Amino acid sequence: MSIDAETLAVYGAKAQDYAELTVDLAGNKHLAAFINAMPPGARVLDLGCGPGRAAGQMAVKGLAVDATDAVAEMVAMAGARPGVTAWQATFDDITGDAIYDGIWANFSLLHAPRGDMPRHLAALSRALKPGGLFHIGVKTGTGEARDSIGRLYTYYSEDELRSLLAAVGLAPHASWTGRDIGLSGEPSDWVVVHAHG
Repeated sequence: MSIDAETLAVYGAKAQDYAELTVDLAGNKHLAAFINAMPPGARVLDLGCGPGRAAGQMAVKGLAVDATDAVAEMVAMAGARPGVTAWQATFDDITGDAIYDGIWANFSLLHAPRGDMPRHLAALSRALKPGGLFHIGVKTGTGEARDSIGRLYTYYSEDELRSLLAAVGLAPHASWTGRDIGLSGEPSDWVVVHAHG
């Protein structure tokens, strides 16, 4: 399993708090750009879906949404959203070729160990249809560390992330950076990158 047990336990215990933190995604420009890039009725994957806020927005817009998370409490919330098919899975469980028009990996893969990231990205690249859109968000920085509530993060620079994407055949283009306060109450710098298969 690519996510350590302590991180999963934190998300399980704080699932409701996390759901409340992510309550308003209607104005999220990254999610809007992702949805708008999809063909009508597109099949998409929300990888590490959490409580399913993004997956629910995608379904409202007519997309066929598969949502996965390693935490049972998150899967239950995501699966309760109309139009969302959710199941419990780790990053290692994603297989298949040319299944998805889009993959939304929004601040989920940053919990995988750095050494596992290339094979996870390779599997996701294979699961993406040719020309499909891949969205990834990570916290920026160096090394690995736990936050104040015990979640383990791997930090990346934008250049490193772009290189990892290119190495598995994904072509990075648009990117955004910012700084926000998350579940732990600590501010973090982040980067979001969109890439095409």
